[in-house]
Amino acid sequence: MKLSLIIPVYNEEGNLFALFDAVEAAMNGLQKPWEVVFVDDGSEDKSLSILQELVKKDPGHVSVVVFRRNYGQTAAIAAGIDHSDGDTIILLDADMQNDPADIPMMLAKLDEGYDLVSGWRKERKDNAITRNLPSAIANRMISTVTGVHLHDYGCTLKAYRRDALEGFRLYGEMHRFIPVYANSVGARITEVPVRHHARKFGKAKYGLERTTKVILDLITVKFLASFASKPIYLFGGTGLFLMVVSAIVLITLLIRRIFFLISVTASPLFQMSAMFFILGFQSILMGLIAELLVRTYHESQHKPTYTVRTVIRGDQNESD
Repeated sequence: MKLSLIIPVYNEEGNLFALFDAVEAAMNGLQKPWEVVFVDDGSEDKSLSILQELVKKDPGHVSVVVFRRNYGQTAAIAAGIDHSDGDTIILLDADMQNDPADIPMMLAKLDEGYDLVSGWRKERKDNAITRNLPSAIANRMISTVTGVHLHDYGCTLKAYRRDALEGFRLYGEMHRFIPVYANSVGARITEVPVRHHARKFGKAKYGLERTTKVILDLITVKFLASFASKPIYLFGGTGLFLMVVSAIVLITLLIRRIFFLISVTASPLFQMSAMFFILGFQSILMGLIAELLVRTYHESQHKPTYTVRTVIRGDQNESD
């Protein structure tokens, strides 16, 4: 079973030689075929030239995907996966804060039957205010909303079976939500503590502005994970709720008119009732349109609405 290690690189010239030495030591000790795919995400320093040297040093194991410009970590991860051919995918940052020596332990966990092993930086060596606190809040929020309970969504160090990554594509900055997507297709997920080191060279690529992106991405992920195949449940449910509220308000106005002789149309509640009814009706119509789009998407591309782990026929197991 071949291992593919995917490493996005953006301005990490000071870390690459030491990183490759650590990766080589960890991978050679596994006695399994392996490759490392570096993805240069539009680096502006000497990272690309160093990566070219690494290819010359070990052409049998190293390949480099070079972007024309900086597209972001999610795009780099997606490109690395597309240009790799291993049965097991391992993601790793290039900043040397994750430790490649943890890879054998994570692969051993995969061998226990899991499809995804996520790293948990239990003793994180980052700034407590600008990095650790926002990360802790984001992790708690994501776990609560998605139902996938991990301590550390932001840790890039993760190991996957390739089939756990099939059935969805990564857009925007969705890489931190890969466990949520994998869970939506039935992957078995676990989390293990991994070592974390302080950054020695270069500077962090993320700050507090990342929090807003996490919240917006979380809304998208929740919708895709829960309602992508049945959007009428979201739009229709919202529409019915608004129409029920409209009916309650209208009944209240009628009761006031009958028993207290208060005008219906003179009250602002009448306009609110009419607005809620219209919005509710439109929401239901949007749900129906979304249902048609979902069916067109699945049927035009022959995409099933389910995922199969294995098929058992007599003495033969057929995996998919």
